[in-house]
Amino acid sequence: MKKYLGIIGLIAVTIIWGGGFVASDMALETLTPFQIMTIRFLIATIFMGMLAGRRISTIKKQELKSGFLLGTALFAGFALQIIALQYTTPSKNAFLTATNVVFVPFIALVIYKKKIPARSLLGAGMAIVGAGVLSLQSDFSVNFGDGLTLLCAVGFAFQIFLTGEYVGKIQASVLNFLQMSTACVLSVVGLVISGDFTFQPSMKSILAVLYLGVVSTSICYLLQTISQKYVDETKSAIILSMEAVFGTVFSVILLHESVTVKMIAGSALILSAVLISEIQPKAYPQSVREGEHNRCRR
Repeated sequence: MKKYLGIIGLIAVTIIWGGGFVASDMALETLTPFQIMTIRFLIATIFMGMLAGRRISTIKKQELKSGFLLGTALFAGFALQIIALQYTTPSKNAFLTATNVVFVPFIALVIYKKKIPARSLLGAGMAIVGAGVLSLQSDFSVNFGDGLTLLCAVGFAFQIFLTGEYVGKIQASVLNFLQMSTACVLSVVGLVISGDFTFQPSMKSILAVLYLGVVSTSICYLLQTISQKYVDETKSAIILSMEAVFGTVFSVILLHESVTVKMIAGSALILSAVLISEIQPKAYPQSVREGEHNRCRR
């Protein structure tokens, strides 16, 4: 039962993130990328700090290290994605970012020699093809921005992987406080380096960045963390790839984009990938299951 609640939680995250595309467009009208990152992570740090409460004063060294690594991976994903947009197209950026669904199981394989189920590999492959159908145009050339976006996808993949690793060891609110505070500090550093000190936001941008900070960042990453207690990192990555589907849906509803065959096909592939990743192998006789269980036990 908890597993299915975890899946529902992750799907809720993708729905909110899908709607976040509209908020990001509104915020970018009068704010720079690093200004948005600094504000959203500052809001999330305060939010998670209030939620963690007195537990913050008893944070251990290992927890601090875990939160730092998680926050660094999160910041790297966002920062590299923003920088890459200066050298590549938004469609390529979106598609290549979605390759994190492929990187996650291989990170688990390399670090922990964790076996990748065939259905998860198939699901990851279908999800990345679906994201490509949704995002890619006819130009398939590779440039510097594309390389940076691939590194961004690795950052997001590590964030999903590390969340799965730490969530069973550290309280969710504390882990997210450390993650968001790390990302906030690094965002301030990025803001200083970029020199984006002119700050004249419109009311629309202020409301948008507040939404990004409270809902898309604070609530969503807390919900992701809690949900990943019950859903492994590979399935989590596949489910989270549905963000592209909901982003398309909200673009049609709120931005009045035209529905195309390409949109329908890409969305169908990603939804199918999620379903395939949840298909359980055919049940074997009890004696066979017991033998398999004994061989796998460590």
